[in-house]
Amino acid sequence: MSDSPSIRYQTDRNLALELVRVTEAAALAASRWTGRGQKNEADGAAVEAMRLAFDTVAISGTVVIGEGEMDEAPMLYIGEKVGAGGPAMDIAVDPLEGTSLTAKNAPNALTVVALAEQGNFLHAPDVYMDKIAVGPGLPDGVVDIDAAIGANLRALAAAKGCDISDLTLCTLDRDRHAELIAHTREAGVRVMLISDGDVAGVIAACMPGTGVDIFAGSGGAPEGVLAAAALRCTGGQMQARLLFDDEAQVQRAREMDPGDPRRRLSLEDMAKGDVLFSATGVTGGALLRGIQRTPSNAVTHSIVMRSKSGTVRFIEGHHNFKTKTWSPS
Repeated sequence: MSDSPSIRYQTDRNLALELVRVTEAAALAASRWTGRGQKNEADGAAVEAMRLAFDTVAISGTVVIGEGEMDEAPMLYIGEKVGAGGPAMDIAVDPLEGTSLTAKNAPNALTVVALAEQGNFLHAPDVYMDKIAVGPGLPDGVVDIDAAIGANLRALAAAKGCDISDLTLCTLDRDRHAELIAHTREAGVRVMLISDGDVAGVIAACMPGTGVDIFAGSGGAPEGVLAAAALRCTGGQMQARLLFDDEAQVQRAREMDPGDPRRRLSLEDMAKGDVLFSATGVTGGALLRGIQRTPSNAVTHSIVMRSKSGTVRFIEGHHNFKTKTWSPS
C-alpha cells in the first residue's frame, strides 16, 4: 500500500531535517582545516563525515552528482549507494563546495546536499556548464542564456522596475569571463567577483539581502545541478548548457543522460519533481555564516529548502563536544 499524502508530507519534512544533520556533519569536520592551507585534507574530512552521516538517513540513495567516478574514492562518487534503507532517491552532493576557500579561510565555503526522487536530477558529467540565473517574482524567460548579456541586463532592469545601474551581477573571477565582465560594466551594472563557490553565487541571486540580482558565467556542471535544486525551492529561474572540450566528454554525457548533450537546459531539465536542499556554511559569506568553534562547542548556520512547500528555513545549531553522546550528525 502506498503512503498517504499526509504520511508522505511528514516523511519529506523529516528528511529535510535529516539533510541538515548531514551537511552539518560535513561542515564541522571540514572546519577543523579552515585556514590551514590544506584543501585536500579539508575535503577528505568533509567526505568521510558526510558518508557516515548518510548511514543514519532512511533512504536508499544513489549519488548521481558527486565528486568523481568510483575509482577516485574516497570521494562520494557517482553511482555510490548511501542511506540506511527507504525510498529510492537521487542524491546530488558537494561535501565541500570551496576547498580552496576553506584552506584560505575565504568566504562562501559550503557543504551541500540535494535529494529528489529517482530519475529527477540531470545526470551530468564533471564538465563545465554555462549558467544564467535570476530570482523569483519575475516574468518567465526574463533572461535568455543565448542572448547578449547587455540585452539580458536591460530586460531584467525593466522587469524589476529599476535603473540598470542598480543591478549587480555575480560571476566567478576567471579569465574566461573577461568579455562578460567588460560588457556588464559597459552596461552600467556592478560586478561582484567571487573566487570560487558558484553554488552560493547562484543562490545569492535568488535570495533577498544578498545584493545580487543575477548570476552569469560558466562553472562546474555538478555545481549547476545543485544550484538548480535550490532554485526549484525558491522559485528562481535558471538556464544552462553543458560545455565540452572534446568528443569523449560529449559521449560521456550521452551515456549518462538521454537527449542532445548541447541542448539548452531549463531548471526542470536539471531538477524536477519534489526536491529537498540543504547547505551549511563552513566559512561566512553572503548566504550563510561560517562555523564558530571553541574547544568545547561549535555553532553552525544552515539553510534547508523544500520545493513542495516553497519553504526556506535558516537553522542555527549548537553542538556541545563535551556531551558524551555527542556526534557530528
